[in-house]
Amino acid sequence: MKVHILPREMLGRSTFGLSMWLLKWLPISLVDRLLLLLSRLILGDTSRLGLARPPTGPLQLKNVSGKTPVLDVGTFNKIKSGDIKVCTSIRRLKPNAVEFVDGTTEQCDAIILATGYRSNVPSWLKEKDMFSEEDGLPRRPFPNGWKGEHGLYAVGFTKRGLLGASMEATLIAEDVESCWKTEQKRFRSSSTSHLQQTS
Repeated sequence: MKVHILPREMLGRSTFGLSMWLLKWLPISLVDRLLLLLSRLILGDTSRLGLARPPTGPLQLKNVSGKTPVLDVGTFNKIKSGDIKVCTSIRRLKPNAVEFVDGTTEQCDAIILATGYRSNVPSWLKEKDMFSEEDGLPRRPFPNGWKGEHGLYAVGFTKRGLLGASMEATLIAEDVESCWKTEQKRFRSSSTSHLQQTS
């Protein structure tokens, strides 16, 4: 995985604010080098944890491809501590598990995919009913495009910024809670039924 992770703040300023300020006087390539140097001093070598940096600097990459650097808000420390594990690319999904391209398999309860700003979801997701193959967005318009079949959810496709994503995230959390409660009731009911049959 190649990604630019930058600290949220550098030299007492927001990284974004510092970048914009530096770009007033310096060329983008020099600002990129400075951002990467400061990032390395603050975060260390991210590649040791499976997060190699792209060869193009973070601001140049944003200009050329639209890919935004990740501003760290505490996730990197979770990766360093082992609370979050960085894995290789996914080869295939199995029931309750993921098989990675390196051959390893991990059991999982949920998979969260951050697919970026331009959706290419239909090119790799076999669920054809939820997403349009034309633009990669949910077929059902906001506010109904967040839920698919078999526990598939989508956040951030509404083109309504953080407010839209926040609304969808809240709906998803409520739905997951409802599903969990239903599953717990079903489990308790079957356990009680099984105990009554064995008595």
